[in-house]
Amino acid sequence: MVDSPGKITLWGIEVFMAAADERSISAAAKRLGASPSAVSQQLTNLESAVGATLLQRNARPVRLTPAGEILRRRAQVILNEAAQARAELAMSDLSMLTRFRLGMIEDFEADVTPQLLTHMAGELKSSQFLLETGASHYLYELLENRALDVIVAAELNAGDDWAEVHPLLREGFVAAVPKGRVEAGGNVLKQLMRLPLIQYTQRHYMGRLLTSHLAREKITLSHRFELDSYHAILALVGQGTGWSILPPLALMRARRFADEIDVLELPFEPLSRTISLTARKDILQDMPGQVAQSLRPILQETIVTHALAAYPFLKDKLTML
Repeated sequence: MVDSPGKITLWGIEVFMAAADERSISAAAKRLGASPSAVSQQLTNLESAVGATLLQRNARPVRLTPAGEILRRRAQVILNEAAQARAELAMSDLSMLTRFRLGMIEDFEADVTPQLLTHMAGELKSSQFLLETGASHYLYELLENRALDVIVAAELNAGDDWAEVHPLLREGFVAAVPKGRVEAGGNVLKQLMRLPLIQYTQRHYMGRLLTSHLAREKITLSHRFELDSYHAILALVGQGTGWSILPPLALMRARRFADEIDVLELPFEPLSRTISLTARKDILQDMPGQVAQSLRPILQETIVTHALAAYPFLKDKLTML
């Protein structure tokens, strides 16, 4: 169904806000699960309906016009009201929920997410599912902006008063080192400091968390690589290029490198993170709690059991909550 170019539609407003946030037509299309041409057409329709140019689409990045700035302020109110209306309708009968927007960290992309979606599809037979996979800080931003209903990610801001949080899993970070390069009985930290650190990117929350922890411990490590891929990091470790600090979830996601690395406890103060399910308060009744309850056995079977079998010393560092 094609929207009339003379009408302001809710979809047109959502497309406009995505383009305004992302400052890119292609990025907005990816966020919305639409094609760039469909996004451009919606923007054209909306500009025709309001009688003003809203975006300078030829600029890189895309820029808002003065009219676009005005509409953006009003548009957020419109989307907030629409989200609240959907939520109130959903609260009256969750079995009639027509769309469920879920955000999942990439750590769960292959093993956990398909099982959860299969389970939820059986419970919510009339619902359409939208899945967004990404880094924790990105998912929190989408949740805060009401672009997602529920996210599963590392806890960032446990004190946010707008959020309800259901802790799922706590995991302590470990050292991944080239096979046979570190003698466990010797001074592990001294041996590690002879190797460059292959660092997880500081563009993401986890990288900043690790950097802050090392600074608190007054440990300075040389590094040549800063990557955002567990597979790439562990491939380099396996080749003897350096060592890295990672959570157990990384080891489970890149199991193909298990024979090429040794996994050791951190030779300094422990560091951990908590993976939680987070939603906006008082929106979806008890659904977030139900989803968290469904996730726990999946995480236990898919992640924790296998991790402890491979690395028994993680018993106190990888626990369900």
